[in-house]
Amino acid sequence: MFVTNFFSEDKNFVLQNKKHIRMLLELLCKEENKKIGFINCIFCSDDYLLEINKKHLNHSFLTDVITFDYEPKSESLEGDIYISVDRVASNAKDYGVSFQKEVVRVIIHGVLHLMGFLDGSKKEKQVMGSKENKYLSLYGELKVPRGTKNK
Repeated sequence: MFVTNFFSEDKNFVLQNKKHIRMLLELLCKEENKKIGFINCIFCSDDYLLEINKKHLNHSFLTDVITFDYEPKSESLEGDIYISVDRVASNAKDYGVSFQKEVVRVIIHGVLHLMGFLDGSKKEKQVMGSKENKYLSLYGELKVPRGTKNK
């Protein structure tokens, strides 16, 4: 069973196009030969994510996404993806893209981390960026069935 939930912590944020994003994540997992148990996307502020970064990763810097994998050795993906709405907005402005496109990119990035992809080295960043671009382009091509609610 495939479950993707979207939550908000310390920010009044409502994700747009949830059904479309869920379809993309199903496609991403199918393409990468992975199964989804559950993925929680938690949208928050810079301050909230900075505290998580300090507490769990001993980092004192802002980031757009932090991923926690509950079952690293499991066949299905199970984890939380924390996303700073503030960083996404800033990145969208810096890169000259829409907020929606950047939020989808960051969700893809988080799911790829759950799949085991890393971005620490130059080569890993190239692979991650290539996959992000591939799935972001597919997002624009997906057709949500008519009469489907955005839940």
